Amino acid sequence: MTRLNTFRRTSLIQSAAGLTFAALSLWGSNTWAQTSSPATAAVSAWPNKPIKFIVPFASGGANDLLARAAAEGATKVLGQPVVIENKPGAGGTLGTMLGIKSAPDGYTFLISAAGVISNTMIKKSAPYKDNELVPVVMIGLAPSIIVTSSKSKHTNLKEFIENAKQGQGAHFATAGTGSTPHFVAEMMNMKYGTKLIPVPYKSGSESSTAVMGGQVEGTSEASIVSLPHIQPGGKFRALATTWTKRMSAAPDLPTTAELGYPEVQIAHWAGIHAPVGVPPEIMDKMAAAVDAAMKSPDIANRLKSMGIEPIGGTRASFNVFVNEERAKLGAIIRASGMKED
Repeated sequence: MTRLNTFRRTSLIQSAAGLTFAALSLWGSNTWAQTSSPATAAVSAWPNKPIKFIVPFASGGANDLLARAAAEGATKVLGQPVVIENKPGAGGTLGTMLGIKSAPDGYTFLISAAGVISNTMIKKSAPYKDNELVPVVMIGLAPSIIVTSSKSKHTNLKEFIENAKQGQGAHFATAGTGSTPHFVAEMMNMKYGTKLIPVPYKSGSESSTAVMGGQVEGTSEASIVSLPHIQPGGKFRALATTWTKRMSAAPDLPTTAELGYPEVQIAHWAGIHAPVGVPPEIMDKMAAAVDAAMKSPDIANRLKSMGIEPIGGTRASFNVFVNEERAKLGAIIRASGMKED
């Protein structure tokens, strides 16, 4: 009788153990199924089709050129074509909205610029909010160059600034409210006492023509626009570059900081933002691909020859840059009362 009871007890324990093992097996298979969901599989397989970069400006500008360089390099790294889709309009808002509304699957990214950040602070009518886009990676930047006409009486930045403090001040061409030249003018007004009067034009090309023709005293335009006109015999006289370092394409041109005006610091930059919801792993892969592209000697040297400085970096470093840029531009917008046209 004792042996029978022992046998029964042993059988019950073995049965319970079997049920426990079966339950654990079932739990494990369910867990595996959950971790191997379609979403996870999509991340691991990314990219398995072409990727699109939406450029919210027309072709040929700094933003577009940087986007194309990033696309070229990322294509080589990722093994899938990265194509450019220019969607200009409404000061970059049209393309920005297309980027925000795209599917968060990692196959559509926005090529961002300073305007993407400043628009929401300047325009009450801006149809999007800052938190609707996620910073992915910096591509590069085109320093702005403060210029006057080659026939101007001002031969250096100090003369230009001192003259702009006198009388009624001086007229300074911009590409509209919130453009980089507009910020440069306000930086000089706020920090160094100039009385620059921003004169808005429809584009950087029009504002440059106004400077060349003597309709305004000066402007600050992207390096890729300015450099061809500051060569010997050109129609621009370059006074300074507004970035923290001298330009690779114009190493003799001093920075505003070197000349004693460190508060005048800005550039025409381009980065990549993603719509909310793109998996972090995909954004990390894109950031690494663009960083590799900007470190490629072929691409880096080509950009530098045009006056563009390749940057690259990580998601974390771009997040820091975007936050600092937002804080800096926001302070200028509030202090100057900058408002949409």
